Amino acid sequence: MKINHISPAGMNPYQRQLNKTDEVKQSSLKADKVEISTAAKDLRQTSQIPAQREAKVQELKEQIKNGTYKLDAAETAKSILKYYQNK
Repeated sequence: MKINHISPAGMNPYQRQLNKTDEVKQSSLKADKVEISTAAKDLRQTSQIPAQREAKVQELKEQIKNGTYKLDAAETAKSILKYYQNK
């Protein structure tokens, strides 16, 4: 008996299937890509806290730290009621 044209794939009948699965795995490995639009970039720049507001926040932090911050309970309650009535 004479055997001609023996190749590595001919010795292992499952080799062709293994090669196909390797190709599919390699083709499915793609990197994710994120792109930020120019409108989103503009919003990021314009949404920065203005200097006046930042100064007020720092002032309130100091008052709280020193214990001199006074809260008006009536005004707070009015504000909460106004918020929920407008919803």
